[in-house]
Amino acid sequence: MTDRLPPGQYPTEQFPVLSAGPTPNVPTETWAFTVTTETGETHSWTWDRMMALPQQETLHDIHCVTRWSKFDTRWRGVPLDAFFEDVETTADYVVVHSYGGYTTNLPLEDLLDGKAWIAHTYDGYPLSPEHGGPARLLVPHLYFWKSAKWVRGLQLTDEDEPGFWEGVGYHNYGDPWREQRNWGD
Repeated sequence: MTDRLPPGQYPTEQFPVLSAGPTPNVPTETWAFTVTTETGETHSWTWDRMMALPQQETLHDIHCVTRWSKFDTRWRGVPLDAFFEDVETTADYVVVHSYGGYTTNLPLEDLLDGKAWIAHTYDGYPLSPEHGGPARLLVPHLYFWKSAKWVRGLQLTDEDEPGFWEGVGYHNYGDPWREQRNWGD
């Protein structure tokens, strides 16, 4: 187990709920997801269109910047690669937008090639609003704040634009194995 636990983390069986503000309640009937390229081209999916895309079950350890780690979390969702099949871009970065106004930033390469999902199911059940439902970004190789809850879209950019937590001092990248919690780490 210790080879699965990043430095400075402790294992938990719980799934703590952490949020900076009220929990949005977004019905699947009105939920939408958009990918906007750096040139302004927009690609959109309703809930039904997303659910018609290839679905994938995935099992991952997740790590929170507040130092907890949860092993073997089970998710179901759409690989980000499926959303990018018809998207032409030369962008290197992404700003993730959530219902409720939250944003986070990532290099595009951290979302593609089987590294990230739009997850809608956790442990066999629809994802609860407290954990980011109806859908959240899942980027398990980074600290969990990069797996934005209540995801509604990706804005592709040529320049890196820090998001909400990054703007108040969290590390710009957030690799748990390098303990990248704050800008100085």
